Amino acid sequence: MNTNTDELTEEATGTIQDYSKLDPDTVISAVESKGYLSDARVLALNSYENRVYQVGIEEEQPIIAKFYRPGRWNNEQILEEHTFSKELHELDIPAIPPIYLPKPTDSNSTFKDEWVSNSLFNYKDYRFALYLRRGGRAPELTDLDQLYWLGKLMGRIHAIGRSKQFQHRPTLSIESFITRPYHYILDHGFMPTLFIESYKAIVNDILHHVETNYQQFPPKLIRLHGDCHAGNILWTDNGPHFVDFDDSRNGPAVQDLWMLLSGERHDQETQLREILEGYEEFCDFDRTELNLIESLRSMRIIHYAGWLAKRWNDPAFPRAFPWFNTEQFWGEHILQLKEQLAILQEPPLQIYP
Repeated sequence: MNTNTDELTEEATGTIQDYSKLDPDTVISAVESKGYLSDARVLALNSYENRVYQVGIEEEQPIIAKFYRPGRWNNEQILEEHTFSKELHELDIPAIPPIYLPKPTDSNSTFKDEWVSNSLFNYKDYRFALYLRRGGRAPELTDLDQLYWLGKLMGRIHAIGRSKQFQHRPTLSIESFITRPYHYILDHGFMPTLFIESYKAIVNDILHHVETNYQQFPPKLIRLHGDCHAGNILWTDNGPHFVDFDDSRNGPAVQDLWMLLSGERHDQETQLREILEGYEEFCDFDRTELNLIESLRSMRIIHYAGWLAKRWNDPAFPRAFPWFNTEQFWGEHILQLKEQLAILQEPPLQIYP
């Protein structure tokens, strides 16, 4: 039985971590507490949910240090993420797992209390993990050859992911992706008064369509990457590798596929056909899940606005997303939801032999 929660504590309280104390000296000290010798070069990488840094190491390649946002995942949920990416990596699937280090055996070690596990560490109440640096560029999602390659790798990932479900990480659900963010936006005064009734009406209409869709086509749950967009795929001359399994959760297989699609309907059908041709070399795909794509897209749109609202007290967010929480943003958000409602009423994408 899956007894996990989906960020319930944080979603209920809106609390955030005070990252102001996570200065370069603290980052370096955290990394050095794991036996590395830093050359004092620290580069903040593009991450807002957590804090991620490239840290220079004396006479070695730099490593990546990821500091988790407290209140989001508990230790068991983080370790399930680590185990999943490690499991994939050990089967030669190009996923980037955390670095696993041997725990100190000296009972007098200064750092012995800073180990949560061999892959999850603690420093001054910041939980963090370390990763090897892996470069690359974004894939060309209009390139059918690249989509075929990505489909093959995703089929391999899902062949492992379907072998069991996460026991601690959450499930992609209507409640967590529509109901909770919807109420958070309204309850915390983000929606301008002139848009409230329109927002309520459109979200309730979408919710009705999504719930009906889920009843007609109940999703089969497997372990997913969970956030498989182009930014979490790095392409090299040797092919792609997958990074950032931070949103791993149980959900339908198609969740890891639809974000690779773009363009008009016929473009998406062509792209999806190529992805599934590669995918089905390694894993069966239930074509009825194509009926869930627009429901999942609707859920992501609503969840994204709720995520920005919940993070708005984090100083990094107003700097990175200055357009959020303006009257113009909410007006455009409601227009986007209306367009999405119309798409929900269209036939699903079709893949012909």
